[in-house]
Amino acid sequence: MSHILLTDNLISFGLTRQEAQIYLELLTHGEMSGYEAAKETGISRSNAYSSLSGLIEKGAARLIEGETTKYTPVPLKEFLENALRELSDKADFLLKNAPKQLVSSDGYLTIKGSLNIKNKIRVMIEETKLRLYFQASPQIISEFETELRYLVEADKKVVILTDDYKLHGAKIYKAKTEEGQVRLITDSSYVLTGEMTGNEHDTCLYSGQQNLVSVMKEALKNKIVLLEKKQ
Repeated sequence: MSHILLTDNLISFGLTRQEAQIYLELLTHGEMSGYEAAKETGISRSNAYSSLSGLIEKGAARLIEGETTKYTPVPLKEFLENALRELSDKADFLLKNAPKQLVSSDGYLTIKGSLNIKNKIRVMIEETKLRLYFQASPQIISEFETELRYLVEADKKVVILTDDYKLHGAKIYKAKTEEGQVRLITDSSYVLTGEMTGNEHDTCLYSGQQNLVSVMKEALKNKIVLLEKKQ
Protein backbone atom coordinates (compact mmCIF):
# COMPACT_ATOMS: atom_id res chain seq x y z
CA MET A 1 0.00 0.00 0.00
CA SER A 2 1.17 3.54 -0.75
CA HIS A 3 3.28 5.10 2.02
CA ILE A 4 1.53 8.40 1.27
CA LEU A 5 -1.89 6.91 2.08
CA LEU A 6 -0.57 5.24 5.24
CA THR A 7 1.07 8.49 6.31
CA ASP A 8 -2.12 10.50 5.71
CA ASN A 9 -4.12 8.08 7.85
CA LEU A 10 -1.57 8.17 10.68
CA ILE A 11 -1.77 11.96 10.66
CA SER A 12 -5.46 11.55 11.52
CA PHE A 13 -4.29 9.92 14.77
CA GLY A 14 -2.36 12.98 15.90
CA LEU A 15 1.07 12.42 14.33
CA THR A 16 2.85 15.01 12.25
CA ARG A 17 3.83 14.00 8.72
CA GLN A 18 7.48 13.46 9.71
CA GLU A 19 6.46 11.50 12.82
CA ALA A 20 4.22 9.30 10.69
CA GLN A 21 7.00 8.69 8.15
CA ILE A 22 9.45 7.68 10.88
CA TYR A 23 6.85 5.53 12.65
CA LEU A 24 6.31 3.57 9.42
CA GLU A 25 10.07 3.01 9.18
CA LEU A 26 10.15 1.82 12.78
CA LEU A 27 7.34 -0.62 12.04
CA THR A 28 9.32 -1.86 9.04
CA HIS A 29 12.73 -2.22 10.74
CA GLY A 30 11.70 -2.96 14.33
CA GLU A 31 14.14 -0.58 16.00
CA MET A 32 16.36 2.23 14.75
CA SER A 33 18.72 4.90 15.96
CA GLY A 34 18.00 8.53 15.24
CA TYR A 35 20.75 8.49 12.61
CA GLU A 36 19.20 5.47 10.87
CA ALA A 37 15.74 7.02 10.96
CA ALA A 38 17.06 10.19 9.37
CA LYS A 39 18.93 8.23 6.70
CA GLU A 40 15.95 6.01 5.77
CA THR A 41 13.42 8.83 5.59
CA GLY A 42 15.61 11.62 4.18
CA ILE A 43 14.60 13.82 7.11
CA SER A 44 17.32 15.96 8.65
CA ARG A 45 18.92 14.46 11.76
CA SER A 46 17.68 17.23 14.05
CA ASN A 47 14.12 16.86 12.75
CA ALA A 48 14.35 13.07 13.02
CA TYR A 49 15.32 13.26 16.69
CA SER A 50 12.57 15.79 17.31
CA SER A 51 10.03 13.51 15.60
CA LEU A 52 11.22 10.49 17.59
CA SER A 53 10.71 12.44 20.80
CA GLY A 54 7.24 13.32 19.56
CA LEU A 55 6.49 9.65 18.87
CA ILE A 56 7.50 8.74 22.42
CA GLU A 57 5.37 11.54 23.87
CA LYS A 58 2.36 10.43 21.79
CA GLY A 59 2.71 6.77 22.71
CA ALA A 60 3.85 5.51 19.30
CA ALA A 61 7.45 4.61 20.17
CA ARG A 62 9.63 3.61 23.12
CA LEU A 63 13.25 4.30 23.96
CA ILE A 64 15.84 1.52 24.19
CA GLU A 65 18.78 2.55 26.35
CA GLY A 66 22.17 1.05 25.54
CA GLU A 67 25.54 1.87 24.05
CA THR A 68 23.57 3.38 21.19
CA THR A 69 20.20 4.91 21.93
CA LYS A 70 17.57 3.28 19.76
CA TYR A 71 13.83 3.57 19.31
CA THR A 72 11.27 0.79 18.89
CA PRO A 73 7.69 1.18 17.70
CA VAL A 74 4.66 0.55 19.84
CA PRO A 75 2.65 -2.10 17.92
CA LEU A 76 0.27 -0.40 15.51
CA LYS A 77 -2.88 -2.00 16.97
CA GLU A 78 -1.90 -0.91 20.49
CA PHE A 79 -1.13 2.64 19.39
CA LEU A 80 -4.41 2.99 17.46
CA GLU A 81 -6.53 1.54 20.27
CA ASN A 82 -4.88 3.82 22.84
CA ALA A 83 -5.42 6.86 20.60
CA LEU A 84 -9.07 5.97 20.04
CA ARG A 85 -9.61 5.38 23.76
CA GLU A 86 -8.10 8.74 24.62
CA LEU A 87 -10.16 10.45 21.94
CA SER A 88 -13.33 8.75 23.21
CA ASP A 89 -12.58 9.96 26.76
CA LYS A 90 -12.11 13.52 25.48
CA ALA A 91 -15.35 13.28 23.51
CA ASP A 92 -17.22 12.19 26.64
CA PHE A 93 -15.71 15.09 28.59
CA LEU A 94 -16.74 17.62 25.93
CA LEU A 95 -20.28 16.26 25.70
CA LYS A 96 -20.68 16.57 29.47
CA ASN A 97 -18.99 19.93 29.95
CA ALA A 98 -19.19 22.02 26.77
CA PRO A 99 -21.72 24.89 26.65
CA LYS A 100 -25.14 23.74 25.48
CA GLN A 101 -26.65 25.30 22.36
CA LEU A 102 -29.57 27.35 23.65
CA VAL A 103 -31.70 27.31 20.51
CA SER A 104 -31.68 24.63 17.83
CA SER A 105 -31.43 26.13 14.37
CA ASP A 106 -34.30 25.10 12.08
CA GLY A 107 -33.26 27.51 9.35
CA TYR A 108 -31.67 26.73 6.03
CA LEU A 109 -28.17 25.32 6.42
CA THR A 110 -25.75 24.75 3.54
CA ILE A 111 -23.57 21.67 3.94
CA LYS A 112 -20.53 21.51 1.67
CA GLY A 113 -18.20 18.63 0.89
CA SER A 114 -19.05 14.97 0.30
CA LEU A 115 -17.72 13.80 3.69
CA ASN A 116 -19.72 16.43 5.61
CA ILE A 117 -22.87 15.51 3.69
CA LYS A 118 -22.38 11.79 4.42
CA ASN A 119 -21.90 12.52 8.09
CA LYS A 120 -25.08 14.61 8.19
CA ILE A 121 -27.07 11.88 6.44
CA ARG A 122 -25.84 9.32 8.98
CA VAL A 123 -26.88 11.56 11.87
CA MET A 124 -30.32 12.11 10.30
CA ILE A 125 -30.82 8.37 9.86
CA GLU A 126 -29.66 7.56 13.40
CA GLU A 127 -31.97 10.21 14.88
CA THR A 128 -35.04 9.06 12.95
CA LYS A 129 -37.85 8.25 15.39
CA LEU A 130 -40.70 7.12 13.13
CA ARG A 131 -40.16 7.28 9.38
CA LEU A 132 -37.64 8.05 6.68
CA TYR A 133 -37.91 8.72 2.94
CA PHE A 134 -34.71 8.44 0.91
CA GLN A 135 -34.32 9.11 -2.82
CA ALA A 136 -30.88 8.63 -4.38
CA SER A 137 -28.89 6.32 -6.64
CA PRO A 138 -28.26 2.72 -5.48
CA GLN A 139 -24.57 3.59 -5.04
CA ILE A 140 -25.39 6.35 -2.57
CA ILE A 141 -28.09 4.35 -0.76
CA SER A 142 -25.72 1.40 -0.28
CA GLU A 143 -23.25 3.60 1.62
CA PHE A 144 -25.83 3.88 4.41
CA GLU A 145 -27.14 0.31 4.33
CA THR A 146 -25.95 -0.51 7.86
CA GLU A 147 -27.75 2.50 9.35
CA LEU A 148 -30.88 1.86 7.26
CA ARG A 149 -30.96 -1.79 8.31
CA TYR A 150 -30.88 -0.73 11.97
CA LEU A 151 -33.94 1.46 11.35
CA VAL A 152 -35.81 -1.41 9.73
CA GLU A 153 -34.91 -3.76 12.58
CA ALA A 154 -36.19 -1.14 15.04
CA ASP A 155 -39.58 -1.18 13.21
CA LYS A 156 -39.15 2.29 11.78
CA LYS A 157 -40.76 3.01 8.41
CA VAL A 158 -38.12 3.16 5.67
CA VAL A 159 -39.15 4.16 2.14
CA ILE A 160 -36.52 4.19 -0.61
CA LEU A 161 -36.83 5.51 -4.16
CA THR A 162 -34.00 4.34 -6.37
CA ASP A 163 -33.12 2.53 -9.60
CA ASP A 164 -32.39 -0.99 -8.35
CA TYR A 165 -31.88 -1.81 -4.70
CA LYS A 166 -33.01 -4.37 -2.14
CA LEU A 167 -33.31 -4.00 1.63
CA HIS A 168 -35.48 -6.49 3.48
CA GLY A 169 -38.16 -4.75 5.49
CA ALA A 170 -37.96 -1.45 3.62
CA LYS A 171 -40.52 -0.26 1.07
CA ILE A 172 -38.66 0.09 -2.23
CA TYR A 173 -39.95 2.01 -5.24
CA LYS A 174 -38.10 1.52 -8.49
CA ALA A 175 -37.49 5.06 -9.73
CA LYS A 176 -35.02 6.64 -12.09
CA THR A 177 -32.59 8.85 -10.15
CA GLU A 178 -30.22 11.53 -11.34
CA GLU A 179 -26.55 10.83 -10.71
CA GLY A 180 -25.45 12.34 -7.40
CA GLN A 181 -28.87 13.72 -6.47
CA VAL A 182 -30.02 13.19 -2.86
CA ARG A 183 -33.43 13.71 -1.24
CA LEU A 184 -33.96 12.75 2.39
CA ILE A 185 -36.91 13.42 4.73
CA THR A 186 -37.00 12.22 8.34
CA ASP A 187 -40.03 12.20 10.65
CA SER A 188 -41.79 14.79 8.45
CA SER A 189 -39.57 17.30 10.26
CA TYR A 190 -36.20 17.57 8.53
CA VAL A 191 -35.03 17.51 4.92
CA LEU A 192 -31.74 17.30 3.12
CA THR A 193 -31.53 17.88 -0.61
CA GLY A 194 -28.72 18.48 -3.06
CA GLU A 195 -25.80 16.81 -4.78
CA MET A 196 -23.31 14.24 -3.51
CA THR A 197 -20.89 13.09 -6.21
CA GLY A 198 -17.86 12.48 -4.01
CA ASN A 199 -15.87 15.71 -3.94
CA GLU A 200 -15.42 18.85 -1.87
CA HIS A 201 -17.66 20.88 -4.20
CA ASP A 202 -20.78 18.85 -3.35
CA THR A 203 -23.48 20.96 -1.71
CA CYS A 204 -26.70 20.06 0.09
CA LEU A 205 -29.38 22.13 1.79
CA TYR A 206 -30.54 20.96 5.23
CA SER A 207 -33.55 22.43 6.99
CA GLY A 208 -36.26 21.93 9.56
CA GLN A 209 -38.42 24.66 8.03
CA GLN A 210 -41.89 23.19 7.64
CA ASN A 211 -42.65 24.99 4.37
CA LEU A 212 -39.69 23.27 2.68
CA VAL A 213 -40.48 19.96 4.38
CA SER A 214 -44.07 20.15 3.15
CA VAL A 215 -43.03 20.95 -0.43
CA MET A 216 -40.60 18.02 -0.53
CA LYS A 217 -43.09 15.66 1.12
CA GLU A 218 -45.76 16.56 -1.42
CA ALA A 219 -43.33 16.09 -4.31
CA LEU A 220 -42.29 12.65 -3.03
CA LYS A 221 -45.90 11.70 -2.33
CA ASN A 222 -46.91 12.56 -5.91
CA LYS A 223 -43.93 10.63 -7.27
CA ILE A 224 -44.86 7.59 -5.18
CA VAL A 225 -48.49 7.74 -6.41
CA LEU A 226 -47.27 7.73 -10.03
CA LEU A 227 -44.87 4.87 -9.36
CA GLU A 228 -47.60 2.81 -7.70
CA LYS A 229 -49.82 3.29 -10.74
CA LYS A 230 -47.03 2.12 -13.05
CA GLN A 231 -46.15 -0.85 -10.86
